[in-house]
Amino acid sequence: MYEKPEVNGNHSAPSGLALLRDPALNHGTGFTEAERDKHNLRGFLPPHVHTQKEQAMRVLERLRAVNDPLEKFVALNALHDRNESLFFRVLCDNIDEMQPLVYTPTVGLACQKFGHIFQRPRGLFIGANDRGRIAQLLRNWPYQAGIIVVTDGERILGLGDLGANGMGIPVGKLSLYTACAGVHPQLCLPVTIDVGTNSAAMMQDPFYVGLRQRRLTGAAYDELLDEFITAASEVFPGVVIQFEDFANHNAFRLLKKYRDRICTFNDDIQGTAAVALSGIFSALRINGGKLTEQKLLFLGAGEAATGIADLVVAAMIAGGLAESDARQRCWAVDSRGLVVKSRTDLAEHKLPYAHDHARVGDFLSAIKALKPTAIVGVAAVGGTFTQQVLEEMARINKQPIVFALSNPTSQAECTAEEAYRWTKGRALFACGSPFDPVKYEGKTFVPRQGNNSYIFPGIGLGAITSRARSITDEMFMVAAQTLAQLVTQADLDQGSLYPALPRIREVSAHIATAVAECAYKNGLAGKPRPDDVAADVRGQMFDPNY
Repeated sequence: MYEKPEVNGNHSAPSGLALLRDPALNHGTGFTEAERDKHNLRGFLPPHVHTQKEQAMRVLERLRAVNDPLEKFVALNALHDRNESLFFRVLCDNIDEMQPLVYTPTVGLACQKFGHIFQRPRGLFIGANDRGRIAQLLRNWPYQAGIIVVTDGERILGLGDLGANGMGIPVGKLSLYTACAGVHPQLCLPVTIDVGTNSAAMMQDPFYVGLRQRRLTGAAYDELLDEFITAASEVFPGVVIQFEDFANHNAFRLLKKYRDRICTFNDDIQGTAAVALSGIFSALRINGGKLTEQKLLFLGAGEAATGIADLVVAAMIAGGLAESDARQRCWAVDSRGLVVKSRTDLAEHKLPYAHDHARVGDFLSAIKALKPTAIVGVAAVGGTFTQQVLEEMARINKQPIVFALSNPTSQAECTAEEAYRWTKGRALFACGSPFDPVKYEGKTFVPRQGNNSYIFPGIGLGAITSRARSITDEMFMVAAQTLAQLVTQADLDQGSLYPALPRIREVSAHIATAVAECAYKNGLAGKPRPDDVAADVRGQMFDPNY
């Protein structure tokens, strides 16, 4: 069974009021009679002992009486600060309802308002003023971290530079690691690298929590990040480091710089790629198409688009296409039009998908010129899959693949209702933000999010349980394949390209097993292969019961 993570230092077990104030240990009114005697809790608690189920019902009753999602976020955050086990019990048992509150779309607004709703610090803030002492700062963390989610806050979701307010993202991601994959919360360390912000709104906000300076760039930025990576690997040997919401100009080069040096990945590039590829696999089960015959057109040419295209190309190569032919099936439109070879303004990551073609200025014109079988929105520009775009996709495809993956909801390329209505119910649709079921001409469609939470928790769990030394592209490929295999025929019949979210812990266990098997097969694991990898994975999953 799962062993509790080591404490980083000497900490005696608390009792009395100190125990009630420790969220990792507090059970509130759930402490039994024997525990109340043992831990000197008599008098601090009302006499009735509640079950954890009863406590969860009370939490849900209060939450459901509140209409404002941000207020619900604040209430859940307060519960997390008060009783960690109960917080995760509520998340695990109500993941459909809770995930949109602790992560997208609500977390975007929570980051924008971070200083205004701030109650209690969580994770570690490492500032530009901490140069030379980052290892010392990391040693302040009381546990032996197994996974770090780190951001510099420059590109938070589709909201841009929020600086230190971006801490809501690693906190939310790590909550999902625990809720969706059973990674023990004490293994999870959220980190924000505060290098400043170029946002005037943040700088002028009296409640902004970060450094009030313009962002570090160049050598100073790289030296700070390098000190952090080196220190984290030293203080927490074997730690998995997930890069999150870095801007394009840093995300690609940091991944390239560190991916063969430490166990790391970038969820915006690689996690998004795996969940999108899995959705395409599911869509092809419905329309009977072959991956090698698809033509994808991306709206956006940044981290997500490039990551998805790279993994799709790898899958097409595995399906028998030459690399050049596979790349020719992936196209992108950025803010200046179709990405083509003749343009002189292209960043390095766009070059593999810059093809010979006349210049095309807008997305609809690109669809008419290229006739794609799938459109994938990852530009975080709301409403860009217009009626004309969707009608054109339906005109040239019997069952067009339409992935509106940007989030939060305000940045979604189209709603589920628009996708189905404007394609006459023929779209094979996935979304980045949650949408309710849609009724169209007597049929009910149940759209599901192409949310990275289907992928990254299992990737992290698999890496932790196998003690992987690196996370490879092959691991993301097997994660995508595993996720697609878990979509049932009943799911497909209602237009769902992903499994139901309440199955997420089962999904994550399967993905973690596949990832761990990949590590053992390729000599990347830090321990011998157990006789039963699946049992080893499941045995290490945290259960938030008292």
